Amino acid sequence: MHFSSFFTVDRKQFGRGLLAGLLALALSACGGKSYVVLLENPDGSTGQILVKGAKGEQSVSVAGQGVPNDGSAPPAAIPREQIERDFGAALAAQPKLPVRFLLYFQSAGVALTGESQALLPKILDEVGQRPAPDVSVIGHTDTVGKAEMNEALALKRAEAIATLLKDKGLKVHALSVESHGERNLLVATPDETAEPRNRRVEISVR
Repeated sequence: MHFSSFFTVDRKQFGRGLLAGLLALALSACGGKSYVVLLENPDGSTGQILVKGAKGEQSVSVAGQGVPNDGSAPPAAIPREQIERDFGAALAAQPKLPVRFLLYFQSAGVALTGESQALLPKILDEVGQRPAPDVSVIGHTDTVGKAEMNEALALKRAEAIATLLKDKGLKVHALSVESHGERNLLVATPDETAEPRNRRVEISVR
């Protein structure tokens, strides 16, 4: 089972303003309740939550639906205004999710492609939006050449990008630089295969 984002809150009159009349009646008879609401994941997908309580078990798989914590009523749509009112502070306090960038290189050296060069300002902007950014830079190669040489080349690429970003004003709480050589291909290929998508540096911003 895949679990998605959800929040819970205490309320005295759960069900007020809900669209499902039957649920509202059942809940109003129970008095004060706390409830759980399922939200969409950042990528737009929605998982599922299973709520087990003293009065039952309920499954929620539709974004924007909620159930009382005690499992006493089936899922019902929660108005967006109510979600914002009840969970707005919690949503605002969420840390930014990690973001990953891929930069590609020309042939066997450390020169970036034009498209990847153009991504550098976006990386710096993403880092600048975080109070204590943690950045990792991991270098990779394709399978052309010996594995030992590719290990060194991948590290050289990662170090070159880290230096380039620092020269452009990168300020971080923590910065790690490492090489995966040809050990972690983005596109699986046989040995001695020139694959541009494997000549890359992965940058993770947390």
